[in-house]
Formats: sequence, C-alpha cells, structure tokens
Amino acid sequence: MPHLRIRAVESNIVQQLSTAFVDQLQPLMDCPREDFTIELVATQFFAEGEKTQAYPFVEVLWFDRGQETQDQVAKIITDLIKSQYACDDLAVIFTALTPATYYDNGEHY
Repeated sequence: MPHLRIRAVESNIVQQLSTAFVDQLQPLMDCPREDFTIELVATQFFAEGEKTQAYPFVEVLWFDRGQETQDQVAKIITDLIKSQYACDDLAVIFTALTPATYYDNGEHY
C-alpha cells in the first residue's frame, strides 16, 4: 500500500519509472518502499464502435493523506510519465481506502 495501477503506457516505460515512482513518492507518503505496488493493467479502449488509443490513466489506491499531499503525488506521477511518454493528456485518479476495510494477511490496519 499504496497501489499504482497504470493503463495505456508501455510496459518498458512503467518498468523504467518504477524506481523513480517510489524514490519520489515514498517520502511524501511516509511508508516503507516495500509497501508500494506498481501494476500495469492491460486494457483496450473503444469509442464509436472502433478500437481506439487512450491517454495514460493512473489510479492510486491509498490511505488518504490530505489534499496537499494528493496534489503533490498527482504532479509527480504526471511529470514522471510525461518525461518518458509523449502524451497531451494524463489522468490520475485517487481512491481512498479505509484502514478497517484493508486486510493484509487476514488482519486489517
């Protein structure tokens, strides 16, 4: 925890950025490096009956750390991906998890 789920970015770019994500996000999120999960989700996008290209989309599942930290995390993710992947648009969406509903090895936080 936290989990980054990334869509519409090539796997080699996500792999290359995986260390930088943790290097830059870990101090803001104040959690151990080993708690980060970075996942590339294989997706296909469609519009008007056609298969289409999509802009990168990153979903962050985490325990809420406040608006200021969230803004900083979104900026870091956006800047890192745009530094390696040419795109005009990039979405970062946060899902706040509740410690009492998040279980690790059968125990909630």
